Amino acid sequence: QVQLRESGGGLVQAGGSLRLSCAASGRTFSTYNMGWFRQAPAKDREFVASISRDSIYTNYAESVKGRFTISRDNDENTMYLQMDSLKPEDTAVYYCAARIRSGTYSLLHEYGYWGPGTQVTVSS
Repeated sequence: QVQLRESGGGLVQAGGSLRLSCAASGRTFSTYNMGWFRQAPAKDREFVASISRDSIYTNYAESVKGRFTISRDNDENTMYLQMDSLKPEDTAVYYCAARIRSGTYSLLHEYGYWGPGTQVTVSS
C-alpha cells in the first residue's frame, strides 16, 4: 500500500511553467508504475503521463507531448511532472496515482492509489 500527496500547483500565465511533485509514503514506491491524471471542471478525469518503476518507459497524452515531462526519484519516493508552455486548457486538478494492474497505462481503473490532487490554473 502507498499513500500519495501532490504539491506544486498554482496560478500561472499562459506560456509559463510549473513543476508538480507527488510524495509517496512507505518503502514500496519503487515497486509501482506511476501516472499523472487531470480533471477539468465538468469533464472526466483524463490521462496525462505515466512512468515505469525504473523510469525506462514513459508515455504521454497527445495534448501534452513535447510540453510536459514525467520523472521520478525512487530514493526520494517522489514523482514529478514538469509542465512547460502551459495553456489555459491545461487548467485542471492534477492527480498522481500508483498503478496496480498491468493493462493499458492510460486507463483509470489500472490505478489503485490516488492523491487528493493539486489545482493548476493557467490564465490567458
